[in-house]
Amino acid sequence: MASDSADAPRDSIRPVDPRLLRYAKASRGFFVVIALIGGTQTLVIIAFAWLLTRAIVGTIDGMPAPELATTLGLLALVVTVRAILLWARDAVAARAAATVQAQLRGALVDAVGTLGPAWLSSRNSAQLALTAGHGLDALEAYFGRYLPQLVQTVIATPLIILVMWWADWISGLTVLLTLPLIPLFMALIGMATRSVQKRQWNTLHALAVRFADTVQGLSTLKVFGRQHRAAASIEQVTERYRTETMRVLRISFLSGFALELLASISVAIIAVTIGFRLLDGSLTLAVGLFVLLLAPEAYLPIRQVGVQFHAAAEGVAATDDVFEVLDGAGGAGAAGAGPAAETRSSGRVADSPSEVVRTSTDSTHAGEGLWVRGMRVERGERMLPPLDLEVSAGEVVLVEGPSGAGKSSLLAALRGAARFEGTATWRGRDVRELSAPTWIAWAGQQAGLIAGRIGDNVALGDTEPDPALVRDALRRACAGELDPDLELGVQGTGLSGGQAQRVAVARAFYRHLRARAEVLAIDEPSAALDAETEARLWRSVRELADAGAAVVLVSHRTSARTIADRVVQLWPVEVNA
Repeated sequence: MASDSADAPRDSIRPVDPRLLRYAKASRGFFVVIALIGGTQTLVIIAFAWLLTRAIVGTIDGMPAPELATTLGLLALVVTVRAILLWARDAVAARAAATVQAQLRGALVDAVGTLGPAWLSSRNSAQLALTAGHGLDALEAYFGRYLPQLVQTVIATPLIILVMWWADWISGLTVLLTLPLIPLFMALIGMATRSVQKRQWNTLHALAVRFADTVQGLSTLKVFGRQHRAAASIEQVTERYRTETMRVLRISFLSGFALELLASISVAIIAVTIGFRLLDGSLTLAVGLFVLLLAPEAYLPIRQVGVQFHAAAEGVAATDDVFEVLDGAGGAGAAGAGPAAETRSSGRVADSPSEVVRTSTDSTHAGEGLWVRGMRVERGERMLPPLDLEVSAGEVVLVEGPSGAGKSSLLAALRGAARFEGTATWRGRDVRELSAPTWIAWAGQQAGLIAGRIGDNVALGDTEPDPALVRDALRRACAGELDPDLELGVQGTGLSGGQAQRVAVARAFYRHLRARAEVLAIDEPSAALDAETEARLWRSVRELADAGAAVVLVSHRTSARTIADRVVQLWPVEVNA
């Protein structure tokens, strides 16, 4: 995977990550506008110092009242323009932050889609949600305060130093000699801050993951009397997060004090030298006052960059995680093969539901339906045994085998949730090149329901759901008694395990009936059903197959053989590596 910063250490300090310009196009225009505003602000600062100097010196020298009034009027105008520019900078930064947040979130979602279910299954969803939510929200400080100040520093500091040098080269030289001390201390403090901030962000990740896992398994923990131990664990991580946050604040306050002290000492040195030269008459009051008014402005931008860096550090940490995902999506097509296999299995198919025979490994491929040859699915750090399988429209192919043989992994590979070696095609096209929702409708062992109406769960992904088809799919899935308007809680709470499973099957049925997917892949759909309901479900599956669906059915129930056209049996066979 190639990337401008792929090899850069995660803790390195970069004023602006170049990947931001690549992944968030709105940031490019933002920098242009902020640069224009920053340049105008610099000119206004110089004009303010000059007009104020002119007014003070003129008052001392007895400037005529009309001329003094004109000077004061211009001074008031400059102050007004400066206030307007500050407002404009904040408004542009706020709009840019919102736009960039939206673009990065969109890019993150697209990247997850590109990386596919296999990648997503290896990541913690709580961490990803935290990064896309709270983490990107922290970009408001990054765009609203840090980046505008950074641009202001790049423009204002050199220009003000040039003006000071032109007015009084000794003061300009003093700024040049003392100014590098601030970036030096900023770099030292920044390295410590970045390290502490990263630990804080990782702790927040751990807290989110721990909390999500505890909530999801709370019922199990309560049954085994471990809920208090889980709560204590969350409390421990929360305390660690509090400690890390206070450490970040402590370093932030310390760095702010250090930068303010350096800048104050530097301005004091300039003021003392100007005072001595005013006393011996080598410097005029107008020049000395003008340079003295500009001196704090020369140090202020770079000082503020150091202060605002801490406020933006959380957003920077979040964008690192986002860019890591986006960089990964850029190299998603270069997935390598898995490690060598430790086991091998044979596939069997049946000519009839009551007979099982060995698969013919040299059967021809007609270019129609699902064709799998030599598929070896990656599970963890090993590859599952190879598998041969053919399914045509109008067929029900039953996949059987002991636990761990690879039945569910087969369906995971077909829908893109697991990587595999070998060949798997649908109507002659490699399934890895197809978007799973366009050809396969899947119902897994876990219902995977979301909060909302039952009907919305059944028609998930359909922008214009068909209420009649929703009811038909529920009926075919033996869940006709469920009201499509019934509201479910998180993860489908409100239904029994069997009801939730039938709603998931109805969702797969609906997608097929809606002509969105020709293949039905169903994993243990009757595990929580009684015999009578199971028989009704098998009849529905058979009816859909007879109507043209290609069905891959995974089930350990022998009753499933009554509807199967062929049976594929999987079993692991140990072989030498």
